[in-house]
Amino acid sequence: MTVTGGGPSPLVQRRRLRGGLRRARQDAGLTQEHVATAMDWSLSKVIRIENGATGISTNDLRALLPLYQITDPAYVQDLIELARSARERSWWSTYKDAASPDFLRYVEQEASASAIRFYEHIVIHGLLQTEEYAALVIREFSDERHTGQQVDRRIELRLKRQELLTRAHPPALSFLHDEAALRRRVGSPAVMRRQLKHLAELADRPNLTLEILPFTAGVRNGIGEAFAILDFPGTDDPVLFLEPHDTVREDRSEQVANYEERFQRLRAASPGPDGSASLSRSIARTMR
Repeated sequence: MTVTGGGPSPLVQRRRLRGGLRRARQDAGLTQEHVATAMDWSLSKVIRIENGATGISTNDLRALLPLYQITDPAYVQDLIELARSARERSWWSTYKDAASPDFLRYVEQEASASAIRFYEHIVIHGLLQTEEYAALVIREFSDERHTGQQVDRRIELRLKRQELLTRAHPPALSFLHDEAALRRRVGSPAVMRRQLKHLAELADRPNLTLEILPFTAGVRNGIGEAFAILDFPGTDDPVLFLEPHDTVREDRSEQVANYEERFQRLRAASPGPDGSASLSRSIARTMR
């Protein structure tokens, strides 16, 4: 398999393919159990293909399409090309030595999203960190199990992820930080001043919104847990990512909906982008 770096990601292609296959099965009046029996597959295989947990080989796809009464040559070829693209490796797959499989799964989601809402309460979010700030944070949270090379690779991965901000057609990004994340000292005052200056420069990007939940907002339900909610093109199924356990939920469960409401409640207590920018500048002036 080749390693891809641009264009629709394998995850996006899997989502397109799984959506097309699910609709085709339903249009044919078949249940997942019917498909499993007819194809001599396990039911779990059908479920994994339709929820995107696994890809489908082009051979399996060619065998499946007649069952779904899909015979148009052009449409068949389109689906086969989607299946091929969905099985390609992307750049994050080269960082298996630096991050857990669960976190790399999140990185794939992050790189494929059309919009992401972040809440961070301990440190400035990784996508917004300067290299020196990121290195200090990653080294602090690493332990004796991580070799020096692994730590360097984790720093490299974080900086590589930040290309999301500058690529063509970037996603819409909304960052909400607790005030503590900006005030917590990482490194020297000079490091913090440069980091806060970097935030101010990023705030000018049209696809990026930066807001702060101030201490004056008081205690709020949900302030003690960092999370991200990711939306994808052509679907109303958001993905929830919870830190620090690298937990990814890919369904419209009650838990996902609860975090969407939590983000809105926390954001409502922010002074907005302009007020947050003023607060950030005030915090920067205290870094002595």
